[in-house]
Amino acid sequence: MFKHILIPVDGSETSTRALDKAVALAKAFQSDVTAIYVIDPYPFSGVGADFAYGQSQYLGAATAEANAALDAARSTLEAAGLPVKTTVVEAHAIHRGILDTAQNLGTDLIVMGSHGRRGIEKLVLGSVAQKVLSDAHLAVLVVRD
Repeated sequence: MFKHILIPVDGSETSTRALDKAVALAKAFQSDVTAIYVIDPYPFSGVGADFAYGQSQYLGAATAEANAALDAARSTLEAAGLPVKTTVVEAHAIHRGILDTAQNLGTDLIVMGSHGRRGIEKLVLGSVAQKVLSDAHLAVLVVRD
C-alpha cells in the first residue's frame, strides 16, 4: 500500500514515537524509508559581522543536531532490518522542507510526530504538523505527544 515513507525527525521523544510507528508500517508494507531533518538556514535576521559569526555557529550546531537525530533514526530502522536513506534538508519553513522533499522523492506517506502545543504556545510557535496536514497532497500519519 505504501511504497515510500518519509519520516521527518527532530530528536524529540515524539519524533521517536513516530519513528516506531513508521518502522511497523514499513515492515508491514515492505516500504522504502527516508528519514530527514529540516534546518532553517537563516533562522534570524541581522546585519554585519555579528550576524555572520552567529550564522556560522548556528549552522554548525544545527548540522550536528541533525546528524545526531538522523544517526539515531538510522540505527532504529536498521535494527528493524529496514534499509534507510537519510538527509539533512535546508528550508526557510520546516513544513515546506518536509512537503517539498516528499514531492521530490515521490513518497506516498509522511509519518511525523506532533508536540501537541495548544493555546498561546501554538499561536507563538506554530505547528509544523498542522501546516504539513493542511498543505499535503499525500497521506500523513501524525503521532501525538
